[in-house]
Amino acid sequence: MNQFGACAHVPVAGHDKPLGTLLTEAFEISTPSRELIAEVARLSGDAELNHVLENGDRQALDAWLRGRDILDLLGMMPKDAMSLPDFISLLKPLQHRAYSIASSPKEHPGSIHLTVATIRYQSHGRARQGVASTFLADRVGEGKTAPIFLSPNRAFRVPENDAAPMIMIGPGTGVAPFRAFLQERRARGAKGRNWLFFGDQHRDRDFLYQDDFAAMQVSGLLTRLDLAFSRDQAEKVYVQHRMRENARELFAWLEDGGYLSVCGDATHMATDVEQALVEIIASEGAMSADDAEAYLDRLRKEKRYARDVY
Repeated sequence: MNQFGACAHVPVAGHDKPLGTLLTEAFEISTPSRELIAEVARLSGDAELNHVLENGDRQALDAWLRGRDILDLLGMMPKDAMSLPDFISLLKPLQHRAYSIASSPKEHPGSIHLTVATIRYQSHGRARQGVASTFLADRVGEGKTAPIFLSPNRAFRVPENDAAPMIMIGPGTGVAPFRAFLQERRARGAKGRNWLFFGDQHRDRDFLYQDDFAAMQVSGLLTRLDLAFSRDQAEKVYVQHRMRENARELFAWLEDGGYLSVCGDATHMATDVEQALVEIIASEGAMSADDAEAYLDRLRKEKRYARDVY
């Protein structure tokens, strides 16, 4: 690292691994810790960063950090302003990444399918990439392994009632568990109707599992498939728009004992989808917004409305 005049093989005091191994396997080098941010602000004297920190506004800090990583912060300081051991002490341990399983063990015993979008983008004059997604895409070679562990989610799963309707809303990689749900229902011989809302940017390159879902439609397993590709027309269309277009039938499925699951982006999608649900319930159920919220709460308590958002 130029900032510290050190190479990957240099030992680091207090650690039994060299610098390169620590930075690739042990510590988070993408998202900085609050302690590192504060120390960089102090040592650099950067007026903008210090102003953000002094105001204590988490949203403002998140906006400032967007598209920046630890290398950007190091570049703000004079060389040798921070020692290498001090820098390492301010890093967060590298955290695991959680991915939804996209396959049913009943159809794929002994294996697990994942749906991973490789993150690559340009920001502040440098190419950036996702930590885990590009590790899987670029650095785990054919025939090599990566450490994993299973973490059960007992609140997000296929309905126990095989006759119950199932509504799934999963744009982007949020579709992963619903491929598994559908495989599970197929393996169980479940007779309940299945409805999937899926969306992404472009149909020609972002339609995940297109062949799988087409086959499920032909077989009758997937009763309905509503698609929303936001960039394929002048006006952006998202899954919540498709929900509103089919409000009457969606509410009828809920009234018929349907289970509704949402998976994907927590920041915007999940909020927009829930707002659409409240509006649909209020409109089709001829009730107030408060009563619609209560209806949704009842679905939650009955474990008929579940979310897996991130």
